[in-house]
Amino acid sequence: MTGTTDDAARPAPDRPWAHDAVGPRTKGLRLDGPATVADVLAGSPRVTDGAFSWPLLTLDDATLDHNVGVVARVCAERGVEHAPHVKTTMSRALFARQAAAGAWGATVATPAQLRTVRDWGVPRVLLANELLDPREIASLREDLARADAAGRADEVWLCVDSPHGVELLARGLAAAPAAVRARLGVLVELGVPGGRTGVRSTAAALDLARAVHAAGLRLLGVTGYEGSVAGGTSADELAAVAAWCDGLRDLGAAFVREGLAGVDEPLVLSAGGSSFLDVVLAELPGPVAGADGREVEVRVVVRSGAYVTHDHGFYSRTDPWSRIPGAEPLQGAATVWGQVLSVPEPGLAVCGIGRRDVSFDIDLPVALWLRSQSDDGWLPARELAGTRVTALNDQHLYLALDADEAGASQVTGPATAQVRPGDVVGFGISHPCTTFDRWRVAAVVRGDEVVDLATIDL
Repeated sequence: MTGTTDDAARPAPDRPWAHDAVGPRTKGLRLDGPATVADVLAGSPRVTDGAFSWPLLTLDDATLDHNVGVVARVCAERGVEHAPHVKTTMSRALFARQAAAGAWGATVATPAQLRTVRDWGVPRVLLANELLDPREIASLREDLARADAAGRADEVWLCVDSPHGVELLARGLAAAPAAVRARLGVLVELGVPGGRTGVRSTAAALDLARAVHAAGLRLLGVTGYEGSVAGGTSADELAAVAAWCDGLRDLGAAFVREGLAGVDEPLVLSAGGSSFLDVVLAELPGPVAGADGREVEVRVVVRSGAYVTHDHGFYSRTDPWSRIPGAEPLQGAATVWGQVLSVPEPGLAVCGIGRRDVSFDIDLPVALWLRSQSDDGWLPARELAGTRVTALNDQHLYLALDADEAGASQVTGPATAQVRPGDVVGFGISHPCTTFDRWRVAAVVRGDEVVDLATIDL
């Protein structure tokens, strides 16, 4: 709720998202007609002003700066490049912070996200999946051709995990000039049995790398998602992630020994890194040996994305930053505010947020703040302890008051006596990806002052 940053960080009206359209149908805003982000920000508004309504998603400005800064510093100190996965927020304003902090590029999950991010003007994008639609391959080819014609140094990297995918890619780029083909980088994806995408064995990965090389495509190296290896951070699970990272390095070294990658440019090794970045940083960097014993440089590119807002649930439990020497723990930046609609019985408050407003796929939200009304307006938010979210409907949240939870003793008087209809409760989230997909705008705040509106694309 608190924190300040330099006023120069406030987005200027000519920043691109300042011209994004909002209006009466934009959740969280109370507008009479079409407007722009710049219109809403005029006059230094506050979240309690008439332009805003409940429910409302807010992002703490200082916390965003802290999280982005910590990740950028740790990656830079260890010589690791960062292409944050923007599927978490799909917000141009938030990626601008990451880019300003030194991000190499952006990672996306789908062709639609690729087109969106390229439309933002991002010059380097990593598509963390295989491209299998010939129409999308043609669209990408045309995009890269336009960049080449304009003299821009743009490039797009993508994954392959099947011979069919390699064949489609080679066919779609067959007529493209060599300069255009050189702008496309290919990473063979290594998966794990029962996991998500990616070939299931090093032998299959080598065969696929040979096919990429034979097709005349630019093979950069190998990629994968270590989150499929473990669901927690016990010693055994961290050891399993480390073994997976070692296997990724070994596979990349095999590419180098066969002359498939790492010949004219460094070998690329890419991993996710949101929950296990400590292991990734410890295991992946460092040169690999070529067939002739020479050392080949390795480029490690991590794709951590959820860190930008962190959370008060899943990522706070698996936070690798608490395990990285010299790093600082990340902080939850996102709060979803919902008005208390009813206190129908002792020990229960029903709030006006639900499954259409906040994530629930991993954990239910956690109540953090209480804001009450007085005759003179809204009072400052204060911490709310001794409560527990028990259920969500589409538009309703059930908040148990005076819950027998750790911290209940910090409440001055019973929570039931504090929470009244019309009050507003601020909730922390678990898993930011599935909160952001429920919003099209988030208010970036310093205290109650709204310093930016981060628009969110699909």
